[in-house]
Amino acid sequence: MSHSILVIEDEEDLAHILIDYLRFAGFTAEAIHDGRQAQERLAKALPDLVLLDLMLPGVDGLTLLRELRAHSVYPDVPVILVTARVEEVDRLVGLESGADDYICKPFSPREVVARIKTVLRRSRASAAPARPAADQLTTDPQTLRACYGAQRLDLTPKEFELIHILIAHPGRVFSRAQLLERLQPDNFEVSERAIDSHMKNLRRKLAQIAPAREMIRSVYGVGFVYEG
Repeated sequence: MSHSILVIEDEEDLAHILIDYLRFAGFTAEAIHDGRQAQERLAKALPDLVLLDLMLPGVDGLTLLRELRAHSVYPDVPVILVTARVEEVDRLVGLESGADDYICKPFSPREVVARIKTVLRRSRASAAPARPAADQLTTDPQTLRACYGAQRLDLTPKEFELIHILIAHPGRVFSRAQLLERLQPDNFEVSERAIDSHMKNLRRKLAQIAPAREMIRSVYGVGFVYEG
C-alpha cells in the first residue's frame, strides 16, 4: 500500500511537478494551493505526510503546522516545510513548531522525494507499536483506527476523537465542556449535549465488542472517565 502525501503549495506549477515526481516514486499524492482549503482537507482525512509551504494564501503554513501539532488526534503526522525563506531564524521557528524537516527553495524534486522517504522511515521506526493485548483498547491517530485487541471498531471521526482523548488520560474525569472544546474549539453554538449523543453511540459500540466491561463511566453532574 502506497503512502499518501498531501502537498500544500500555492505555486501551482511547482505543486504539479512535485505531484508527478511523487506519483512516479510510488506515492499517492494530491495538491492544495490555499491554507483554508488545507484546513478543511486535513479535518476530513489524514495523509501519511504533509509537504507544507510556509507562504500560503488564506492561512499561512506555520499556523497550519501549529494547529496540526496542537490537535488532540493528529499530533504525530510527519510534516516537511517547504519555503523560500532561508534565514536561520525561520528554519528554527519551523522546527521548533514541530516540523520534521525543512527544505528551502529552489530545490530538486528528487531531493524532496528522498527527504520524504527518510522522514517516513524515521516515523515508522519511532511509532512501531507493540502488539496489543486481546482485551486492550488502542487508537492510532495516523490511520484513525480504534481496535479492541485485533478487532477494529467502526467509529465516526468524532467518536474516534472522544475515545482517543479519554484513553490517553485513564482515570481522569472530563467535563462535557472540556470534551466539546477539544472536538470543536471554534464552534460556540454547538450544545454540550452533542457530547452525550456521541458518547451514547460510542459506549454502545464498545458494549458490542466487550459486553462484560464498562470502559467509559458517566460521572453524575460532571462528565465522563475512561477506566479501561
